[in-house]
Amino acid sequence: MNVIQNLKWRYATKAMNGQVVPQEKVDYILEAIQLTASSSGLQPYEVLVITDPEVKQKLRAVAWDQSQVTDASHVLVFAAWDQYTEERINKVFERSNKQRGLPNSATDAYRTRLIGMMGVKSAEENFHHAAKQAYIALGSALVAAAEQKVDSTPMEGFDNAAVDEILGLAEKGLKSVIVLPLGYRDETKDWLVNMKKVRTPKEELVTLV
Repeated sequence: MNVIQNLKWRYATKAMNGQVVPQEKVDYILEAIQLTASSSGLQPYEVLVITDPEVKQKLRAVAWDQSQVTDASHVLVFAAWDQYTEERINKVFERSNKQRGLPNSATDAYRTRLIGMMGVKSAEENFHHAAKQAYIALGSALVAAAEQKVDSTPMEGFDNAAVDEILGLAEKGLKSVIVLPLGYRDETKDWLVNMKKVRTPKEELVTLV
């Protein structure tokens, strides 16, 4: 199946059946996330993979009691950097230079300019920028999951502060952005399963200039 067919198949699954997603499929989705584009290649986020039933139950309690959180096989939590720092940016460039066989001086000019650009912004502005990068990764995860015939439900409906506390994100300099349960649809309980997919018509969505 091609990408378009996969996207026609997927939808925001409203009920999952608890079936376990094979690890190789989860690994495929995580690799798609890892390979996602990001601003300056910084990838300013982490992905937490939740399978512990007790943790999932705690997350459900602060996510509007949405059943997918506990009925999913795996719950991915995308957590963005709370701030761009010189240390974090340097670490990314040092790793990149090492793997490419370049001296750190090769990227000094760009890295210094980037640190300066981020340094004049507030922590809130930097977090919002990092969060946008996490959403790019989310898009890759949705497409990869559909390719693997794994259902998914992107969720913003949760108490971010509570999720941060449950997962200890503040200690890691992270803030939760979006939650993505992965699993398999329960066709007996999901009211949306047989509904026609409806999207904005192309002539309204796309403008040629």
